[in-house]
Amino acid sequence: MELVTFWFILITVLWIGYLVLEGFDFGVGLLLPVLGRTDTERRVLINTIAPVWDGNEVWLIVAGGATFAAFPEWYATLFSGFYLPLLLILVALIIRGVAFEYRGTIESARWRRTWDTAIVIGSAVPALLWGVAFANILRGVPIDAGKHFTGTLFTLLNPYGLLGGLTTLLLFAFHGALFLGLRTEGEIRTRAIALAARLAVPAIPVAAVFAVWTQLAHGRGWTWAVVVVAAAALLVAGYAAVKQREGLGFGATSLATVAAVVLLFGSLYPNVMPSSTNDAFTLTIHNASSTHYTLVVMTWVACFLTPVVILYQSWTYWVFRHRIGVAKIPPGHGLPWATQEPTHEPTKAGV
Repeated sequence: MELVTFWFILITVLWIGYLVLEGFDFGVGLLLPVLGRTDTERRVLINTIAPVWDGNEVWLIVAGGATFAAFPEWYATLFSGFYLPLLLILVALIIRGVAFEYRGTIESARWRRTWDTAIVIGSAVPALLWGVAFANILRGVPIDAGKHFTGTLFTLLNPYGLLGGLTTLLLFAFHGALFLGLRTEGEIRTRAIALAARLAVPAIPVAAVFAVWTQLAHGRGWTWAVVVVAAAALLVAGYAAVKQREGLGFGATSLATVAAVVLLFGSLYPNVMPSSTNDAFTLTIHNASSTHYTLVVMTWVACFLTPVVILYQSWTYWVFRHRIGVAKIPPGHGLPWATQEPTHEPTKAGV
């Protein structure tokens, strides 16, 4: 296997990790005012992702760094052409992170409502814009002979791109609702699973239309199998939500997200950024890559560090695997991420 192909696959894996893990983070943020009827319930929802949300974002940082190092021309064209959407995503992620840390610093209902709104916005904007961005990368954008993006923001606001954004928004909300059903107990769990069943109604057909459109317009012969896997996974997730089998449902939405990323990157390969101006200006894994020596050094580093990161994050999820509920949230507000005194299980509670 060529090193450029290896790095294309590795970047795909990094995006899979980010969108599966950060996807349910976004879903929890989106559903915060829907499922959290009281401040204590909202604290329960936030604490389901408190130990992991910042670790999940590491996958994005590594994916961006890997793209910069392995495919600098792709990185340059992407971040210049998609500057405004990516800036909006970055600002939204910053606002969301600040909101998590600040909402519990003052004992004020208005203060907490303000930061809860920031969490919702900081979750909705990336959930929508990641879908728009990836759909446009696959569809192709105006690129000239100098590998410069020549379009505008409105170039990205096309029907296919907007459908991609709506798909990720609904899929992450569905994914997040099932995650909350898996991580909470009592009435919150019941409401989360019921909401997941309702979210399946718009999420499955919208995702199906986007997947079929993607396959017919850009797919390869083998990616039909990926479309079938994604469709089957979403149907299983919907069934699981109705039957209140949140573990099965969460696994199914995770598989659907994996299949969606494989469909997008599999349809893109060997291109990394198609040009809608002229096929000759398309960026590929060959004309956008770093030198062979750079890729060799990066490969050795990646082979050592990637398993370490996966093992560490897996351990984190194992430690914080237990359900939490209203009864496990200590009274008062206190400092952000104040840790509840352990009873029979470790938990981060006290936002």
